[in-house]
Amino acid sequence: MSDTWSRRLAAAAVALMWWYEGFWCKVFPGRADQRAIVEGVPLLPAGAVTPLLAAIGLAEVALGVWVLTRRHPYAAAAVQTALVAGFNTGGLLFGAEHIPEPGRLVVQDVAFLALIWLVAGRNAEAGPAPAAAREAVATA
Repeated sequence: MSDTWSRRLAAAAVALMWWYEGFWCKVFPGRADQRAIVEGVPLLPAGAVTPLLAAIGLAEVALGVWVLTRRHPYAAAAVQTALVAGFNTGGLLFGAEHIPEPGRLVVQDVAFLALIWLVAGRNAEAGPAPAAAREAVATA
């Protein structure tokens, strides 16, 4: 497999993970466990749960698009790292009873973070995606 294809495949895997976690798990149709975790956040009004989940989900979808554009890959990786760490910390603090295997969650996310940083390094070497590719991602 050529380096270009392996780079694209790795970036697509990261983007798909964000799109799945963002759109499918939080926006439509949404997962009950993720809703329950957000409902457990102290001082969060009950009416804020759905808008907050939608905002988080759409931000995660946007992260997937950002990865595919290859723009500022190390900044993208830093933002992703902060969000993964923050979401996991919040989930474990406020909704641990809704996470069936916390150890598995942490191990999976360590692997995901390794892939995120691998993609960032490869995207930094390759440079930003051509304008036509960025436009295709933006209109998708």
